[in-house]
Parts: sequence; structure tokens; C-alpha cells
Amino acid sequence: MKYSTIWAAGALALAMTLAGCGQSGSDDQSQASSGSGGDQSAQPTNLIFGTGGTSGSYYPIGGALKGVFEKSDQIGNVQVVSTGASVQNINNIMDGTNQIAIVMSDVAYDAVHGNKQFEGRKAKIDALAGLYPNVVQIVALNGSKIDSVADLKGKRVGVGKVGSGVEASAKKVLEAAGLKYGDLSKVSHTGYADSVTDMSNGNLDAAFFTSGVPNSSITGLRQNTQVHFVNVTGETANTLLDKYPYYERYDIPAHKDNAYDLDSGVHTVSIRNLLIVPASMDKAVAQDLAQRFYDYLGSDSVSVAALKQFDRNKMNQNLVLPVHPGAKAFYQTLDQGASQGQSSDDKADAEAGDSDAS
Repeated sequence: MKYSTIWAAGALALAMTLAGCGQSGSDDQSQASSGSGGDQSAQPTNLIFGTGGTSGSYYPIGGALKGVFEKSDQIGNVQVVSTGASVQNINNIMDGTNQIAIVMSDVAYDAVHGNKQFEGRKAKIDALAGLYPNVVQIVALNGSKIDSVADLKGKRVGVGKVGSGVEASAKKVLEAAGLKYGDLSKVSHTGYADSVTDMSNGNLDAAFFTSGVPNSSITGLRQNTQVHFVNVTGETANTLLDKYPYYERYDIPAHKDNAYDLDSGVHTVSIRNLLIVPASMDKAVAQDLAQRFYDYLGSDSVSVAALKQFDRNKMNQNLVLPVHPGAKAFYQTLDQGASQGQSSDDKADAEAGDSDAS
């Protein structure tokens, strides 16, 4: 009897101890999970921002947005790096080297569809925002007898750095005119600055500058060298627009100070630039970046001319990439705000009508 009582008491104590341990373990696990999630969400995201050559528009845009994005509690450091531009930027995002970048729509389109240099490895990238148009600007030396894209046959031509969006566009424009690299007497993979130097020295007959308008390299070239713009029109332009969904017609107007102050306008085509991120980017981070970019464009702090050349209210429209879900969530708040504003205006008009009627 005595041993039974002792055994029962011991068993009861052991059960209570085990139950207590089980409950405590559950609480600890729950708290650890909650704490882990909280720590992860509190960790700021560092961004390596892929841009382009230092003489183009991408690099200064990256520099301007660095400070804008670093004001976010969700962003730690933003490192802006000069790259070979579009193709390299997408490759860098695919391998995790970059977390945000600026690219041209034609290269982005090829990347998500696994075309050309991206064959067999579709890129998982999304658009954070649509940017300004990159205008295909072909500049030729006076006296070179180059008045159309077809006239580039047998000439010395700068086509942009290897893997750049400039080169990708140059290939398509040449192809639309029935030309390929083999039809040129010299193909120079030079960036803007080197193309200017080579044209000034008479070592190139023409060069592609696919960028925003104005391009500072072209502005500098025109100050010291007699050159003219080559129109991209007729069947060449029609072929581009019919074959590729990202090309649009574009006119550089005459007698406009911020567009080279030309004596006559230039008819060409353009491709929109995109601000892209990995499709895997955290939704809250992407939403905050999109909002900060939008707010910045509406401020008086915008110093890069290219960022003044598009409507910020159309940043999510007519893009060749899917909009990142986080950015889409932000744009939806703008649409809702506009709808509510319209409803308020309609209500005010109706009340005003009632007042007039009375």
C-alpha cells in the first residue's frame, strides 16, 4: 500500500513535468518562429543597382535614385555600379549580382521570352516602372553619303558596347534595312564617349546612340564635328514596328533648345526603358520602392533630364514585362485614389446642378 502510494505520486509528478515541458517547448517554438519572422522583416535590403556606362543616362539616374531609395527603412545600402547596360544588367539580376537595374524594353522582352542571347534560360524579372523612351539616334559625318540606314552598307559604324541595349537595337535596325554586320566595312563596339572620339578623328563614319534626348555625347560631338542625324523611316521603320512590340515612332523636333536645336526635325523610332527587379523581390520592398520613385518624380528634386521626359502616371502602362506584385499594389492605390477623386467631382457637379435647378 505504501509503495503504491509512492509510485502513484511519482507518476503524477512525472506526468506534470512532461506536460509542462511540452507546453514550454511549444511556446518557445512559437516565439522563435515569430521572432525569426520579425527579424527577417526588420532586416533592411541592400541593393546593387545595375546601370550603364558613365557617359550615358542610366548611371546618373542610378546615382539620383540611390538617395531616394536609401531613405526607406526597408532599404540599407544602395550601391550604384556602371555596367555594360541592358544585357549585362539582366544577366546580373539572374545570377543575383544585381537586385535592381535599368534596361531597354527590347532586351527585357527577349529575356522573358528566352530569345536570342537568352535562349534556353528565360529571365524571371518584373518591371518596377516604365521610364522614358530610348530614342534610336544614328549620327553620321557630313560627306559620308549616309542619309538612310541602308546607306550604312560598306561604312565604319559604332554599334555600342558588346551586350549593351544599344548594340541589341543597332542589330535590329540594321536587320530591318536588310543589313548585317558583315555588310559593314568596320564594326566598332564602342560606347558613346569612344564613338565620339573615333568620329571626331575620322575613324568612324557613323554611330548609334540609343538613349534619351538630348544625349550629351552627341551634343559634344556636334560642337566640334560636322555631323547630321540619319532618319529611321519608310520600310525600315515599318518592319521594326510590325515585327517588334516595343518599338514606337518618335520625332526629334526642330528648333527646340533641349533637343539639339536642330534646323529640321528627325524621324526615327524609340524603345522604352524599364526599371526592373527580380520577380522574387519581397512584395513590401517593391511596393515601397515604386512609391518612393513615384513621389520623387513629382518633387522639385529631379535633376536628371531623362526623368522629366515621361508621365509618372503611366509608369505601369503598356509594358513588355509583368509589373511586380508589390509595385502593382502601389499603382492600384493611385487608381483607387483617382476613382475616389472622380466620384467626389461627380458628386460635387451633381450637387451644383441641384442647386442651379432650385
